[in-house]
Amino acid sequence: MPHRLLNPQTFSAIKDLRLIAKAVVDGFLLGQNQSIRRGAGIEFSQYRSYQPGDDLRQLDWKMFARSDRYYIRESEVDSSVAVRFVLDASGSMAHQDGTLSKLDYARYLVAALAYLATQQGDAVGLFVLQKDQVLQLAPGQSTQHLQRLFHQLDQVKPGGNFPAADRLTPVFAKKRQKEITVLVTDMYEQTSEITETLRKIGAREKDTLLFHLMGQNELEFTYQGQVSFQDLETGQILQVNAETQKTTYLENLQQWLQTIEADTRKRQIQYERFHLHEPLDKALRAFLLNRAKQ
Repeated sequence: MPHRLLNPQTFSAIKDLRLIAKAVVDGFLLGQNQSIRRGAGIEFSQYRSYQPGDDLRQLDWKMFARSDRYYIRESEVDSSVAVRFVLDASGSMAHQDGTLSKLDYARYLVAALAYLATQQGDAVGLFVLQKDQVLQLAPGQSTQHLQRLFHQLDQVKPGGNFPAADRLTPVFAKKRQKEITVLVTDMYEQTSEITETLRKIGAREKDTLLFHLMGQNELEFTYQGQVSFQDLETGQILQVNAETQKTTYLENLQQWLQTIEADTRKRQIQYERFHLHEPLDKALRAFLLNRAKQ
C-alpha cells in the first residue's frame, strides 16, 4: 500500500511546498528497493586512490577513517542532467475534482520530482506557460535554487489560454547535452497548440515525458441531470443533459485518449496519465525509470 502521505488530498491543508515534496519523496523511498537511492546521481563502480585534481566531493571519508588513505568513489557514468519542468498553467488547469484542482496536483507533482532530482544531484528548471507568456527559471542545483522553484510554483495561478508558438522559444532552446523535459498538462487545447509544442519538445530532446492530468469526474462523467459546463479558457457555456450525452462523451473520450497515447509513443515520448484522486508515487516511479536510462 502506498504511504498515506502520497495521497494528494492529504496536502490540501499544507502550504509549505518543500515540506510536501520531502514528505512525498521520503514516503515513496521507504517502500522502494535499496537500488533506488539518493546521492550524487551516479552509478558506483569502484574505488581508486586519490590523484591531484580529483573532485574532492567524491572522496570517501569512511574509507579514509579505516585506512588513513584517500580514496575516490569512481563511477561508470556521471548521469547528472538538467531536468526541465514545463507546467501548463492555462485556465483549464483550474478544473477541480473534489477539493483538488489540476494545478494543485501539478504543483505537488513537480515539487516532489524537483526535490527528488535535486537529491540525485541534478539541476532543475521550471517553465510556466500561461496567459500567452512563459515564466522561466533556468536550471540550477543549489538548495536556494530549489527553494526559488518552490516559491514560483506556489505563486502560479491558472488563467488564460496556452501561449502562442512564438512565445515558446525558451522552451525549445537546448542548453545542455543531457536534459530531461517533463511536460505537465491536461492536454486541453483550442486547436493543436499543445500537441505541436510537445512535438517540438520531443524533436529537440529524446528524453521527454508527458504527464497528462485528468479528474475522475472527467474520466467517468459523474454528472447528473441538466448541467451547464463553462470553458475555463474561453468562457463559452454549454448546456447538456448528462444522461443522454454520457455514452457519446465516454466513447469520444476514449478515442481521444487513445490518439494522444499513440501519437506520443510514436514520437518516443513517455506518456503517463494521472488522475487527481491517485497517489503521487506513479509519477516518481515513472521519472526514476526514465532517469535510469541516462
